[in-house]
Amino acid sequence: MSRSLWTRFKLQIAFVLTGSLLLTGCANTGSSMLGGSEGADPRLTQGNDAQFFSKSGYQACAVGAGVGILGCALSNSSNKAVCAIAAGITACGVAMGANYYLDQRRSEYSDTTTRLAKMNSDVEQDTQNVIARTATAQQVIQDDQARIAQIKKDIASKKVDKTKAQAQIAEIDQNIARLRKDLGNMRNKVTEYTKVADAERAQGASTEIKQVDVSIMKMNQKVAALQKEVDGLYNQRSAITLG
Repeated sequence: MSRSLWTRFKLQIAFVLTGSLLLTGCANTGSSMLGGSEGADPRLTQGNDAQFFSKSGYQACAVGAGVGILGCALSNSSNKAVCAIAAGITACGVAMGANYYLDQRRSEYSDTTTRLAKMNSDVEQDTQNVIARTATAQQVIQDDQARIAQIKKDIASKKVDKTKAQAQIAEIDQNIARLRKDLGNMRNKVTEYTKVADAERAQGASTEIKQVDVSIMKMNQKVAALQKEVDGLYNQRSAITLG
């Protein structure tokens, strides 16, 4: 193995270990760096769609790269270093930013049409992830709205159990916090995809980029729709004063 390749491999391992330690530390200490939503509804934290937008770009990349590199280490690949580097790059995608993603895709696909088709597929997949997350969020939001309505009714009739109501409100606040963190990561992805599209357009891909623009717009619309529902829940919760 060449010295430069070995250096790249060590840097990749160091990055993954650092990211993994950061995530482990946060999980063990209950740090707000992961959104402080440990008390959120299990449907938001343990469901199949919980992983898609729960982490920032760097955290998602560290975890994904770590899994890929471990797979390379255990595989029969003739060049584990090359395999590990490729795994680390592939794991990150647009989560690591527009420039990173664009360089990655250009290294994989020199043909513009093929590259943009892959990018469009990536955007569509993330849009499906947003749709799945929205379906889960809607279930939780509807239940929280019902709890809020009951609390308001109890307050109006002067039959409210203050301790119970405070506990329920705290749970609703955790749900809102978790959903807002997810929304932040969704918006970041839309922004980064838009930057990539603009960069490709600047290089003359004005025709091929049109479908990507449409897909990004659809993703943004789905994110905006979820944002509206979360804001609605927040407004209803904010209207409650227990005294």
